Amino acid sequence: MGAISIFGFRALWSPFFLLTILFITVLYFLITTVWRKHFKNSEPLKVKQATYFILSMVLLYAVKGSPIDLMGHIMFSMHMIQMSFLVMIIAPLFILGIPNWLWLSILGLPVVKQIFRFFTKPVISVILFNVFFSLYHLPFVFDTIKKSEIEHGLYTLFLFILAVFLWWPMINKVPGQNQLSGVKKVAYLITSAILLTPACGIIIFAGHPIYQTYSDSTSWLQAMSLCVPMDTLANLNLSGPELFSPLPVLEDQQLGGVIMKIVQEIADIVILGKILFEWFRKDQEEAEKFTEMMLANKPEPVK
Repeated sequence: MGAISIFGFRALWSPFFLLTILFITVLYFLITTVWRKHFKNSEPLKVKQATYFILSMVLLYAVKGSPIDLMGHIMFSMHMIQMSFLVMIIAPLFILGIPNWLWLSILGLPVVKQIFRFFTKPVISVILFNVFFSLYHLPFVFDTIKKSEIEHGLYTLFLFILAVFLWWPMINKVPGQNQLSGVKKVAYLITSAILLTPACGIIIFAGHPIYQTYSDSTSWLQAMSLCVPMDTLANLNLSGPELFSPLPVLEDQQLGGVIMKIVQEIADIVILGKILFEWFRKDQEEAEKFTEMMLANKPEPVK
């Protein structure tokens, strides 16, 4: 933290992004409490839902507004921490944090309804996310997007939306929406893990640095300008990211690929555990119902 403090408070803590997060959070609680009477079939906000939403906002600020975001422009491994948390953890927490009645109101909008119905079809959602996530990490695409604030912001938002579509068939409980059964959820998880593996493998096993924005000083400074004011960069006279990174560029790149794969596996294990628990609970309930039915139909003993 001491070394990167030279970039200033604005670059380290993104105060405008923090205000945006606070605005979204306040709006969420106003809609789900004070204004919920204006929504059809609304219900009181559950503690679990509020916890999921707050956690998603805290993590979103942590990866996109705290010094982690600045470090993501210095170290590829920190960038992959950002992306893995954004699409593998924050996206499902965001889905779970929105009450069903609010989702129904949002999905009742004509355009949104059609978009969700098509893009949350399991085959489409799992392919689109993994294709565009892998495309993003092609060297030419990555280096181009990293140098443009507009392109970087739009593509990150696009990937987050695709991540919501990816997780939707797995975890949503909204009536009438695309939902997978237990066995299909397992197949869906395995498919997603397989599709992401080639991109991670290329990053991990590359024998040389493949991203100019982390290995070339000129490209790196252009990328840094997305989060650090240009006048600040001009006054610092920096040569490259090696001044702030404890790892060589190649090792940092390889670590980034490993991190992405590990976070995905952890997220999949958590969801798989939830699936198995639901199966167990359902079997227990069915067994209890069967026992009660058998006892109810048991004939009276002959006296």
